[in-house]
Amino acid sequence: MSAVPITGLYTGLTIILAIILGAGIGFYRGKKNISVGDGGDPEVLLRMRRHGNLVETAALTLLAMAIIEINGAPNALLHGLGVAYILSRIAHPIGLQVDSVSHPLRTIGAMGSTLVMLIAGGYAIWQFIGSMGG
Repeated sequence: MSAVPITGLYTGLTIILAIILGAGIGFYRGKKNISVGDGGDPEVLLRMRRHGNLVETAALTLLAMAIIEINGAPNALLHGLGVAYILSRIAHPIGLQVDSVSHPLRTIGAMGSTLVMLIAGGYAIWQFIGSMGG
C-alpha cells in the first residue's frame, strides 16, 4: 500500500486539471495559428496564466500534504485540505478573466489555495515541533 494514498488522490486530480488547462492553451493556439508564446492575443495569455497559476501552487501544496500524511496527519484533515485545494483550483481559472480583476471566484480560488498551503505548511511545522519532545 502507498505511504501517501490520500495525497496520491489529490495529485491525480491536480494532474487532470493541469491537462485540461494545458489542452485549452494548445487547442486555442492551434485555432489561432500561434506557435510559441501568446502571439499578442490576450486570450492565449489568459489561458497560459490559468494553467500557470495551478502549476505555481501544485508542487508545494502536494509536497506539504505528502509530508504531513507520512507523519501521521488525520485522514479528515488531509481530505479537507485536498478538497479545498481542488475546489480552489477549479474556481480560480473560472474567475480569472481578462476584463475583471475582482471576480469572486478568482479571489476564492487564490485565497483558498493560499489557505490550504498555510494550513499544510503550519501543520508540518507543528508535527516537527511535536517530534522534538520524544
